[in-house]
Amino acid sequence: MSKRKIEIMDTTLRDGEQTSGVSFPSGEKLTIAKLLLEELNVDRIEVASARVSEGEFNAVKSITDWANKNGYIDRIEMLTFVDGGRSIDWMIRAGAKVQNLLTKGSLNHLTHQLKKTPEQHFSEIKEVVLSAQKAGIATNVYLEDWSNGMHNSPEYVFQLLDFLVTLPVERILLPDTLGVLTHTETFEYFSQVTKKYPEVHFDFHAHNDYDLSVANVMEAIKAGAKGLHLTVNGMGERAGNAPMASVVAVINDFFKDEVEINVKETSLFSVSKIIETFSGVRIPSNKPVVGDNVFTQTAGIHADGDNKNNLYFNDLMPERFGRKRKYALGKTSGKANIEKNLQELGLELDQVDLLKVTQRIIELGDKKELVTKEDLPYIISDVLESSLYEERITVESYVLTHSKGLKPSTTVAVKIDGELYEEHAQGDGQFDAFMNALRKLYKKKRMTMPQLVDYAVRIPPGSTSAALCETIITWESKNNKFITRGLDCDQTVSAIKATQKMLNIR
Repeated sequence: MSKRKIEIMDTTLRDGEQTSGVSFPSGEKLTIAKLLLEELNVDRIEVASARVSEGEFNAVKSITDWANKNGYIDRIEMLTFVDGGRSIDWMIRAGAKVQNLLTKGSLNHLTHQLKKTPEQHFSEIKEVVLSAQKAGIATNVYLEDWSNGMHNSPEYVFQLLDFLVTLPVERILLPDTLGVLTHTETFEYFSQVTKKYPEVHFDFHAHNDYDLSVANVMEAIKAGAKGLHLTVNGMGERAGNAPMASVVAVINDFFKDEVEINVKETSLFSVSKIIETFSGVRIPSNKPVVGDNVFTQTAGIHADGDNKNNLYFNDLMPERFGRKRKYALGKTSGKANIEKNLQELGLELDQVDLLKVTQRIIELGDKKELVTKEDLPYIISDVLESSLYEERITVESYVLTHSKGLKPSTTVAVKIDGELYEEHAQGDGQFDAFMNALRKLYKKKRMTMPQLVDYAVRIPPGSTSAALCETIITWESKNNKFITRGLDCDQTVSAIKATQKMLNIR
């Protein structure tokens, strides 16, 4: 049985740009248009509304110039209006060849917004469609507020459809403008339309106000939709539009035997990240398919299951979308999570050391510290170094102060062979004050300390300001030089940890 072809029309550049605070400059619009058509391979793109601004006109002109040279001009669409031909004139100047004409799909909108009768509206629509035809512009027609029209004035909706099918219209676009449909209503209403007009090409345009857009898209497909309107990352007004990545995954997994689309799954993530950068709208970390966390296993039991016949895998394999599965490190990590990350780094630990590293990662997770794969070598070094000596001396507590106009100071409490000692000192910095307090304490105890001869700090490559910090200190005593390391998300604390190691191995 041959599969039914469904067109994917991306409206990120038009409807998606209605996301609060988003405006793509002309250069970005052209770049996005190229990505959508050449990288993602969508069938059509809606790039702008006619007559918005001079800047919008220039952006559209740059897109149509490029599209004409590369054979894409019939895949570039504009939202136009029933405005006596002014939108058509704008399109002619912009070099566009396909209009998506906005008409009123509910009697409520027609009566209260346009204050016209159906007959008046139909007459004006006909004039615009025929003018477009004369100008060599193809016409698709939006029925704005169609979903509420089917709720409240279905007789009017079918009166409009009966009229539109007599005109040279290529597609009829049915939007759930306010995102009010349930999945059962979507199937019922769309089925009524497709059964009455089986030869007409109907698109479905879903909004996500109740988080039902993907479910509604599924029902529209079942009811015979031949086209779907989507946006990258679900961008759009209010709660946004049906998200491209989720809908593509749903079609490829749940309709694969009956429906086919041209969109390239492997490009979804990269295009989503570019749109995130251009728009400034962050992708939620738990957003399906493209969110940062959706292919990250956190619980150790899940990583263990992945090692045992992929017990926690589903059909949404990250490689489909140009991604890789990750194993988070934190308080719920088990040995399996850590082993997965060690494998990626080419490292191997025996079971005793693996248990120590696991316990250290859990401790860091309890402190709400972010632990990454890149942190692992530092944690391993810190843990294995700590196991080489017995801790006779511990820094029990300390207070570090730093105030403008005053010298930093430290009060420190140190336990030596079970007995607690306290000292206070100032210094040129917090760590210098800590070391001065420690020297005063050791002098009173008539104990000697090595000299600090080198101090280095590093964080894992690609990390942020919240990363774990490794402080590496070189010490020199009468007999030798040696190095200790400390690890913490606070640089001064990591230096103190390195110093405590020194106190025990000097």
